[in-house]
Amino acid sequence: MPDFTPAQLTHLNAAGQPAMVDVGAKTATRRLARARSRVILGPDILSLVQAGDLPTRKGPVFQTAILAGIMAAKRTADLIPLCHPLGLDDCQIRIDVAPPDAVLIECTATVTGKTGVEMEALTGASVAALTIYDMCKALSQTIVIADTRLVEKTGGKTDFLLDD
Repeated sequence: MPDFTPAQLTHLNAAGQPAMVDVGAKTATRRLARARSRVILGPDILSLVQAGDLPTRKGPVFQTAILAGIMAAKRTADLIPLCHPLGLDDCQIRIDVAPPDAVLIECTATVTGKTGVEMEALTGASVAALTIYDMCKALSQTIVIADTRLVEKTGGKTDFLLDD
């Protein structure tokens, strides 16, 4: 495993202490991040979901998860230390059935700003997945949230696209 120095880790100062990244001198650019999370529901729950957006006492599972994910992405700076508060330009969450037993959640966040939106996209996908888990847990305790990851990033210093 490579050794990292505090200078390589953006949220540590030269003394190795936590520090917010100063983005004051950066130029605002259009930035996009897309994150994905997989929720393995099992074939029985998936068949219920495929029959339509499964209604629960809290509301339809997918619609509720979409709202929760968007709300979470907007509040990322309140949840993750040292994240800059961002006024997102847009946040979209898509949930697709992934047979034989799962759903894929994709959160795409965009901003015109001086810092990226990777954490917002990851938070949106994660909270949407947690919401699906919460709303379906009465049906099974074997639901798994897996493979939450960044799949695309544009704007800023470097672009990234996961080669699936």
